[in-house]
Amino acid sequence: RFQACVYFASVFQAMSCGIHYLSSVFMAVTPNFVCGFPGNVTSVLFHNSSASSIEDIWTLWTSTENYIVVQLENGEIWELDQCSRSKREVSLDLAYEYKGNKSVFPCSDGFLYDDTKWKSTVVTQWDLVCDREWLAKLIQPTFMLGVLIGAVIFGDIADRLGRQRVIWFTSAGQFVFGIAVAFTFDYYSFVIVRFLLAMVSSGYLVVAFVYVTEFVGIKARTWASMHVHAFFAMGIMVVALVGFLVRTWWVYQIFLSIATLPFVLCCWMLPETPFWLLSEERYEDAQKVIDTMARWNKIGTPCKVSELCSVQQDDLASGRTSDDDTSSTKKHNILDLFCNWQIARRTITVWLIWFTGSLGYYVFSLSSVSLGGNEYLNLFLIGAVELPCYIIACVAMDKLGRRNTLIPFLILSALICVLIMFIPQDFNILIILANMAGKFSIGVAFGLIYLYTAELYPTIVRSLAVGSGSMMCRVGSVVAPFCVYLRSVWIFMPLVATVYFFQLLVGIMALLSGILTIMLPETLGKPLTNTLVEATEMGRTKKSCSEKTPPAHSGAALEKIEMFGQERVSTDK
Repeated sequence: RFQACVYFASVFQAMSCGIHYLSSVFMAVTPNFVCGFPGNVTSVLFHNSSASSIEDIWTLWTSTENYIVVQLENGEIWELDQCSRSKREVSLDLAYEYKGNKSVFPCSDGFLYDDTKWKSTVVTQWDLVCDREWLAKLIQPTFMLGVLIGAVIFGDIADRLGRQRVIWFTSAGQFVFGIAVAFTFDYYSFVIVRFLLAMVSSGYLVVAFVYVTEFVGIKARTWASMHVHAFFAMGIMVVALVGFLVRTWWVYQIFLSIATLPFVLCCWMLPETPFWLLSEERYEDAQKVIDTMARWNKIGTPCKVSELCSVQQDDLASGRTSDDDTSSTKKHNILDLFCNWQIARRTITVWLIWFTGSLGYYVFSLSSVSLGGNEYLNLFLIGAVELPCYIIACVAMDKLGRRNTLIPFLILSALICVLIMFIPQDFNILIILANMAGKFSIGVAFGLIYLYTAELYPTIVRSLAVGSGSMMCRVGSVVAPFCVYLRSVWIFMPLVATVYFFQLLVGIMALLSGILTIMLPETLGKPLTNTLVEATEMGRTKKSCSEKTPPAHSGAALEKIEMFGQERVSTDK
């Protein structure tokens, strides 16, 4: 009961992370637009269609190469393009085709936007079009840059100050910065506040994975960790729903941010994890949390930290007499992820999987934009398709193991990337199915790596490991959106070729990741480790991270705490 309440309270907030990650899909959309004109219009002409206002013409607009002809009250006739306007020197008859002299002017009177779908977006708010178009294209990459930095910063802080404090700060930050985005006064303040929002959203997501992993026992760890992703996917579906109902960007942002409020009001009740408290030698605080778990779960005889960790305490006491051994009090940093060859090789492989999973996820998602149809329904389905992906991943992880599930899905995604390149362009349905299959397979690997990383590293650097992995993941997220913009700067390379190039890149990296994963240890059914010694010994029988580090017995003891409340620990053991 206790673990269930903590889990669902924590993963509810993960839904808001999915919301903020994808909110720019509709908030920063660029509608049809043309140059503004100086004066009041009396007639509008678009090919063979005429109207009294430009609003009536938008339904006929089919290409950015089109232009609109307008006649003003003073008799002047103007041709309105997207980034320029031309005044006809001879204003006799209102006709679409004109061969006479024209004077070209810049869009000094602003722009006219199609508001049939969206009343306003950040693009229309600050005219992020034409020579300012690159600013609009930087909105999502700068957000992902904030996600990258936040993953490392808050992952490290969570190992130093505890998971509880980071969860408090980041959840409150999501609400405050989420609302603040709606009230920004210009583009630059908008980007800065969204950057801060990205940092706290990423920080929460990273620490939440570690938090629920340390509270949930082995029996439910796989399903609990993987379904954090399911709530993230539900956040994507919420974005589609709110985007369909609310068409003004700042109101849309406020409604999305309100989803965070219920958790902010109750997150202060979440306790610190016993794992972190024991790693910091705060035994009395750990005992209080365990006693609270016992009351909630109606356990008559709570386990005692002094009994479970007596060996660990003896080792720590003897270890402190050595000047060279400071493992119990050392403040760990990212260099500890490379403390020896075993851990370093593991870190490099894990980072590559994180990067490949993120890059593949977004490349396949960007390819699915060509499906056409209703964009709100498409986004909803993009989120919904992830739900069965995680269910299948959970079943496979529990039956086959983490490593044995990760390897085939990485290789499968690589094969699909290669297959897509050989499908003729006329077979649209087959291409769509292959893209969805690719996203499904890379989604399994992308979802699995969170839990696998948490299980591969000890408590003292677990948040740091997940945070640094998430940093590599966001490097892929920053790179992926630019494949869409490459066509506008590399005009010789058609969009299809750019997509193929990135899919080939994903395929090569996925294949390499799958091969390197073979060398990782299996963690299914094994207790979480608490020291670098235990993590190094996982999967091998020789050598240790340091000969001077005392033998680690804490993992098995801590695992008893992890399972507490699900299975009562027998006093005979």
